[in-house]
Amino acid sequence: MKDVYLSKSDEDLMSLLVNHDSLALETLFNRYYPALCKFTSIYIKDYNKAEELIADLFMKLWDKKNELQIKSVKKYLFTAAKNLAFNEIQRVKLHILSINDREDTLDYPDTYLNPHEQLTSRESYSEIIGLINLLPERQREVLLMSRIDLLEKNIIADLLGISVRTVETLLYQAIKNFRLLTTDRSAI
Repeated sequence: MKDVYLSKSDEDLMSLLVNHDSLALETLFNRYYPALCKFTSIYIKDYNKAEELIADLFMKLWDKKNELQIKSVKKYLFTAAKNLAFNEIQRVKLHILSINDREDTLDYPDTYLNPHEQLTSRESYSEIIGLINLLPERQREVLLMSRIDLLEKNIIADLLGISVRTVETLLYQAIKNFRLLTTDRSAI
């Protein structure tokens, strides 16, 4: 019986899911769970937490199966996973370090940075993050995946479901816009 489900489209599985078919959920879970975990762990840098978030995502999918109107299951799942990752990042504030946390992450011995230099470094970091946050969402996403996560363009394309050429274009636009923002620092 399970073999029949493997050949069904995502949309067919969603129709079955709405009718309380747990095998449809299991099939969707098996189809997308590994990729969603990998995708989410890129953002939150913790594979175990990513697994937990994606498991929760599928439980919510089951709980809200009658309320959801999904056109593309794959797009819905990856968008939901990205949103869960961003919510988790905000919750634990991974990317916005407090002043005390920042001191622990500096690679320089205290003898090289005086207090003024440390403060300037923190202010620069905050300013850069502020400028990146001004970029359009897709440009910001591609820029962070490319420059911070050091992912290759083809991997970014696969994760976001876009072409490599689109990734290149978005990256070019992001860098161009970032440079414009750095010349006009009053934008922050």
